[in-house]
Amino acid sequence: MQSRPTVSFVVPAYNEAAYLRPTLLAILRETRSVDCPTEIVVVDNASTDATRKVAESIPNVRVVDEPRKGLVQARQAGYLATTGELVANIDADTVLPEGWLKKALAIFAAEPGLAGVSGPYTYYDVPWYTNLLVGFFYRWAFLSYFTSRFILRVGSMMQGGNFVVRRSALDTIGGFNPDFSFYGEDTELACRLNKVGGVRFTFALRSSSSGRRLNAEGIFRVFWVYTLNYVWATYFRRPFTRDWRDFRDTGGGQLAAQPQRAEEARPADSTFAG
Repeated sequence: MQSRPTVSFVVPAYNEAAYLRPTLLAILRETRSVDCPTEIVVVDNASTDATRKVAESIPNVRVVDEPRKGLVQARQAGYLATTGELVANIDADTVLPEGWLKKALAIFAAEPGLAGVSGPYTYYDVPWYTNLLVGFFYRWAFLSYFTSRFILRVGSMMQGGNFVVRRSALDTIGGFNPDFSFYGEDTELACRLNKVGGVRFTFALRSSSSGRRLNAEGIFRVFWVYTLNYVWATYFRRPFTRDWRDFRDTGGGQLAAQPQRAEEARPADSTFAG
């Protein structure tokens, strides 16, 4: 009889065929580096490209379907489809560095009551100066995290697409909140998790992701929008921005923007009671 996984990797993917393979290969490498049961699940979020084909070409990867488009909906579907004691949420364009999983496991082992842990991004497809600015932004954000968690005690901070949570804590808070379809979803989750065990943000759990949104929208606009949504999610428990542009690779590295609205991702009869 196969033992229950210690770590479940959940990778939401909507039309991510161009980015998904390196993400999954890095996760697979990490699972093979530790001596504990793991599983990898890709949530195919109504893709119309070769996302499923790419996912199924990687060993030990299972694909589940979530026809309702939306990042939070896909995260919830992955959470419900897995059984690991720890749920690692990794975006489809994010590549984990070697040793990432060992670091995450060590953090949870050292802090048995911790509900979640997250770390920052560097970006593999942006100019060097963009990553320099990103580094300054994260250091400013860390001060906000410290203030929110330890001084005001109103919440915490997570980087969406690079975080791990205890399943027991996620069960306690009722899973992911469909009222947050995109912006602020990670902050809102961190605030609720922080009430049941604390959420740690650490530069030790860094990962590498695509900077396609930074390149397409401009770094200062992205910083501004994310800052507003962090504040609104932390102090008002709702997103500041309900619409967003969904950037997809159309071939040859060319990006196309698809406008998205929160109402498209959230079922009309959904009432979150977490």
